[in-house]
Amino acid sequence: MKTRFTTSARGVPDRRAFSLLEVMVAIGIFFMGTFAILGLVSTSLGNARRLQRPIVDAGLVASELVLTNKLVEGVYTGNLGEFLGKSCQDYSFTYAVEETQTNKLFKVDIILQDDARGHAVVSKLSLLLFRPQSPAGSLDGATTRR
Repeated sequence: MKTRFTTSARGVPDRRAFSLLEVMVAIGIFFMGTFAILGLVSTSLGNARRLQRPIVDAGLVASELVLTNKLVEGVYTGNLGEFLGKSCQDYSFTYAVEETQTNKLFKVDIILQDDARGHAVVSKLSLLLFRPQSPAGSLDGATTRR
């Protein structure tokens, strides 16, 4: 069977179809656009999910400690709901106060945990606080920790 090609007025064969390469390039461009849009949708959904949960970090506990005038060496625990209400009652904190210099300079290590997720550590923070009104610590000659 013979195929007939039509020619244009200039004698060049008139092709009315796309080549395989052109089709593949068009499909590639289509899928790149599709995946870019899906990536944006996925990022938007993740951001919306994060907005629904309260954003907590160890800085919330640190802000409460900064307000105090006296620090006593020891390890302390509590529930974040005490500071922020029911929306944060699933989070617990532990902080350890230790005197690092004899001039009433204290190091505080704070760990914030999510109790709903099996005590997974959410945030950690270490800070130094100078509290001259604090009782004598272990480096200042105190014999027992309080």
